[in-house]
Amino acid sequence: MICALASSVCFGAASVFQAMAARAAEPGTGSGVDVALMWRALRQWRYIAGLGMDGLGFVLQIVALRTLPIYVVGAALAASLAVTAVIASRVLKVRLKRVEWTAVAVVCAGLTMLAVASGKEGHRDGSEALRWALLAVSFGVLLLGVVAGRLPPRSRALVLGLGAGFGFGVVEVAVRLIDGIDLTDPVWYALLVGGGAAFLLLTSALQRGSVTTATAGAVLGETIGPAIVGVVWLGDRTREGLGWLAVTGFAIAVAGSLTLARFGEPPAPADAAEPAGNAAARLDAGGTGGTGGGTESGAGDRAGDRAAPGSGRGPDPAPERNPGTP
Repeated sequence: MICALASSVCFGAASVFQAMAARAAEPGTGSGVDVALMWRALRQWRYIAGLGMDGLGFVLQIVALRTLPIYVVGAALAASLAVTAVIASRVLKVRLKRVEWTAVAVVCAGLTMLAVASGKEGHRDGSEALRWALLAVSFGVLLLGVVAGRLPPRSRALVLGLGAGFGFGVVEVAVRLIDGIDLTDPVWYALLVGGGAAFLLLTSALQRGSVTTATAGAVLGETIGPAIVGVVWLGDRTREGLGWLAVTGFAIAVAGSLTLARFGEPPAPADAAEPAGNAAARLDAGGTGGTGGGTESGAGDRAGDRAAPGSGRGPDPAPERNPGTP
């Protein structure tokens, strides 16, 4: 359980850096899967730092998945949003609402219930059909990203987030199914394709759509599906007579995480707020500001060129001349 919680801390901190880097990268074509976006984001030191934290979190996740039921690890990973919220409140001076502090407490309570109720991990190896199905799902995640590029902006963020969550879910199940290095085992390829697709879709979702919607989709995708696979096909169980407590803890931990979905990207601190006209101009142009003293996207800069601070839509009208003055 300690490894699961530690991986949650790593992923929660990493999401702060990655979201800031994705928004600072130059905008691409607007399609669902933009491979070049990954390379543009890699130019940002924040993204590199986030990847390092992700790497450490992944190692801890592997240890946790080899010793705990998938539903426990999945709920702990979803709780990384609570970690992000706390970091944002302390480091970036973001003011949390009362309902958000309550959500953090709810997530902690849910994880405590899971820790008490969880049993041993299942010891089923998984059928050959399950292994090939996992590989098919990993390629399906990529296809889902392509389809998302043709959807309206509101739906696009949700579908990209769900796809990223499915990809991370593939990774969770694949780690449980791997038994030694065997390059003929489709699970290895499912792990690589699913993990890579998940990062690609999540990066695209963070840049092009509502971060809250995308993050909520990712939380749902990476928790519910893998938990069902673990219980039905891999034999994950709870302690005798505590199944109800595990279900309750899982549900409220995920629900609390969804409440904190806006912290998939930390909002700007209140003391860094800009004049209403400037903010409206960037919002109208689709741009976004950095966090704290961060940078703005190219769209936001162009919006400032087109729109004057006084209105937020187009240039200000020419000033009237006083007849009494030259």
